[in-house]
Amino acid sequence: MQMTFPMILTLLRIALIPVLVLFFYLPYNWSALASAIVFILASVTDWLDGYLARRMGLMTSFGAFLDPVADKLMVATALVLLTHTPPQIAAPTIVFALSAAIIIGREIAISALREWMAEIGEQGTVKVGWLGKLKTIFQMTAISCLLFQTDVWEIPVILVGEVLLYLSAALTLWSMWVYLHAAWPIMNVQSKTPLRDNSNSE
Repeated sequence: MQMTFPMILTLLRIALIPVLVLFFYLPYNWSALASAIVFILASVTDWLDGYLARRMGLMTSFGAFLDPVADKLMVATALVLLTHTPPQIAAPTIVFALSAAIIIGREIAISALREWMAEIGEQGTVKVGWLGKLKTIFQMTAISCLLFQTDVWEIPVILVGEVLLYLSAALTLWSMWVYLHAAWPIMNVQSKTPLRDNSNSE
C-alpha cells in the first residue's frame, strides 16, 4: 500500500474516532468543545484528502475505498453518541433517534449499492451528485453544533443543529431515492439474470 499524504489524512480521520468517544464522555466543562473540534477536524480532512489526492495526482483504488468508509465511521459514531446521550433538544427523543437511524441506514444502503454497481461496471450510475454534497454539508454542520452544545452570542446552537439534522435526514431520503431511481433499471435487469455457478466441480 502506497502511503501518500491524502492516505495519511484518511487514516488520521479513523484514528480520531476513539478520541471523539473519549472527549465526549469526559466529565469536564471543555469536553463538548473538544468533541466538536475533533469532529470538525475530521470533517476538514474529509474534504482535504480528496482535494489533495485529485490535485496532486495521488488517487488510488484503496484510497477511493477507504475515504468514504472513514467518513461514514466518524458520522455513525457521532450520531450513536448523540443518540445515547442527547443534548437538550426541542423535539421528542424518538424523532432525534429516528433521524439518526435514517442517516446511518442510508449510508449503509448506498454504500452496498455502490459496491454492487461497481462489481457490474456501472459505478458511474450512482456517483455523488450535488444533492449528496448538500446533505453532507447539512449533516456535518448539524453534528458539529450538537456536539458543541453551547450558544454563541444569541444563536441557539443546539436548536440550529437539531433543525439541520432533521433537514439532513430529509435530504438523506431524497438523495437515496435519486440513487435508487437511477440504479433501478439496471437492478431490474440484473434481477432477471440467473446467477452463474462458479464453484469448482471435482
